[in-house]
Amino acid sequence: MKRFSFVFGAFLMTLSLAFAQTAEKKKIYDESANAQQQINDAVAKASTQKKHVLLQIGGNWCAWCIMFNELTQKNEEINSYLNENYEVVHVNYSPKNKNDEVLASLKHPERFGFPVFVILDQNGNLLHTQNSAYLESKEVKGHDPKEVLSFLQSWSYKALDPASYIKK
Repeated sequence: MKRFSFVFGAFLMTLSLAFAQTAEKKKIYDESANAQQQINDAVAKASTQKKHVLLQIGGNWCAWCIMFNELTQKNEEINSYLNENYEVVHVNYSPKNKNDEVLASLKHPERFGFPVFVILDQNGNLLHTQNSAYLESKEVKGHDPKEVLSFLQSWSYKALDPASYIKK
């Protein structure tokens, strides 16, 4: 019985270590980051590249936030579109750092739950706040790639540039 307890205990320890390492790899939000500085840097970069800024607000504790990030990394079409059209900032919301001042300046997007997405123009002006529930798939757990891409396309710099609509 002692041998079984030892083997079972070792198994549990190995399992918890593997889980901890997996959870560590998925940390996409930096709890210690200065969110306002991250946003300012992204806006400065976006202004020189005719891009908008996508704020993905959430936390490492949020399974839906992690799933959305994985979708944007693994789906080539979405990943490519994001890289070409947006500067992305992961704004942390957690007990250690709720970024209250930043969220207040963004008109409290956390009211929609997490993740929540905020689009800023190349000057840092708030353009849109997106409740992520509208991007979820009805067929499988997660966000619908077509809905996500449509959302990103609808709020890109090009989509809002009046020059895009001038007939030649």
